[in-house]
Amino acid sequence: MQVVEASCGQCHFAMKEKGCTLAVRIDGKTYFVNGTYIDSHGNSHDDDGFCNVIRKEKVKGEVVNNSFKASYFKLLPPEKKKDD
Repeated sequence: MQVVEASCGQCHFAMKEKGCTLAVRIDGKTYFVNGTYIDSHGNSHDDDGFCNVIRKEKVKGEVVNNSFKASYFKLLPPEKKKDD
């Protein structure tokens, strides 16, 4: 397992696709995710949703045909802001 950055590929990673789609950034490269969906982890447009922030995730899977095929995808708690 590894910890990666996850967010909306269009809103935060400048990926091309219509609509908001879950993506991960691994070693500086971005991949759309197969095996789970953006709204499976809460409303993507909430204040802490994937369209508004980049979150850390614990994932297991592999890159297949330039997509990340997730077999495990767990949203980690949001990082505390310095002023919290």
